[in-house]
Amino acid sequence: MLETREILKKVRHIEIKTKGLVNNVFSGEYHSVFKGRGMAFSEVREYQVGDDIRNIDWNVTARFNHPFVKVFEEERELTVILMVDISGSQFFGSSDYTKQQLAAEISAILAFSALKNNDKTGLILFTGEVEKFIPPKKTKSHILRIIRELLSYTPKEKNTNIKSALEFLNSTITKKSITFLISDFKDSGFEKVLKIASKKHDLVPILVRDEKEKIIPGVGLVQLIDPETGKLMTVDTSSKSFSDWLNKKESARLSKLETLFKQSGIEHINLLTSEEYIKPLTNFFKKRESRW
Repeated sequence: MLETREILKKVRHIEIKTKGLVNNVFSGEYHSVFKGRGMAFSEVREYQVGDDIRNIDWNVTARFNHPFVKVFEEERELTVILMVDISGSQFFGSSDYTKQQLAAEISAILAFSALKNNDKTGLILFTGEVEKFIPPKKTKSHILRIIRELLSYTPKEKNTNIKSALEFLNSTITKKSITFLISDFKDSGFEKVLKIASKKHDLVPILVRDEKEKIIPGVGLVQLIDPETGKLMTVDTSSKSFSDWLNKKESARLSKLETLFKQSGIEHINLLTSEEYIKPLTNFFKKRESRW
């Protein structure tokens, strides 16, 4: 676990970096894509020619013997939920970033974008169970707390259970939210609840990966450990059959995920630890903006 001084230093670094990106790159895109889409009752006024008669307030109309209509306005405030996988496999990284560090930076960008847009942000950290829940708020100190938890929280478990995390989301967050599910999705059995969550919330999966999970350098016999189960296995990394098997297995997993998201009507974001995340995020925002 990181020392307090080091944590604060890392939080400050991420704050400076991501707030700059929010102000210069993502703020406009976020606002354009995630505008309030619900309609809330605002006031009652006298009926005017052209008003929709379905909006007549019959109680007020009867009281004053003159037609009045209900006026609705767009609900401006939104709720953003960051669902972040902190299982064992998230702490792997072959470049400057681990998947966990990448998830923390992406979360910070989304949280500061939400804050600038006057939206609330909450956090769900999960492994094989939901380990921490921070209810949505919209203050700078709240966002910094979220970043601090993302950087310093020590998971109790190493395995992953996306199904239970999504069930927690559906039962706890009753109002429709924008939910970013950040994970490497190395799990199964969550397909049905994912579809349910996508109907209840605006669900955006963010798939974080490391390129070395698909290709391991040929350095002969090595012992590999599964970061989530602790299981050890000895493999010959120089063997073409092993590298082909690994490549095929990971490609099949990713293809299955792509199909699941597509069938569920969900747009997702692909991120690699070794690549810049600005372009994929910007492309996602622009694609979403063109839909509305």
